[in-house]
Amino acid sequence: MFDTEAMPNPAPSQPFRGVLLGESLRLSIVLDGPDLSVRRIWRSDSGDPNAGQPSRWTFIEFEVAGALADDLATALRRVLNATGGWYCSFGSDDEMVVVFAGRSFRYARSDHQARHDVEIYARSVGVPEAQLDWETWRPPPRRA
Repeated sequence: MFDTEAMPNPAPSQPFRGVLLGESLRLSIVLDGPDLSVRRIWRSDSGDPNAGQPSRWTFIEFEVAGALADDLATALRRVLNATGGWYCSFGSDDEMVVVFAGRSFRYARSDHQARHDVEIYARSVGVPEAQLDWETWRPPPRRA
């Protein structure tokens, strides 16, 4: 759907940040990929049982070097659960990467049509409407 080779490669110094949900991983599958820096881990009642998701989620906030964003997307495509509307998103100031089981998308944040196309795909794999917020969702503030 998107030609990632046509996207300019971000400078290695521009990090991509995101959140991986522990519950989104398939059982007995290991995420082997580029080095991630884990920034925070927390649990919250944020799931949608009507979509087949557990109500309690484990959030793993991470950062990856921009030069490794595509490698991470490749690794995540292999380990995310295909049922339950799971995805992992991460981005830089200029780009977003949204990964589903078996498929990933990378687009410029300014490309509204590309984002719309990813939303259509997300709905087709069962992502609830309220969880199409990958660009606007923010983790809770850090406690002092």
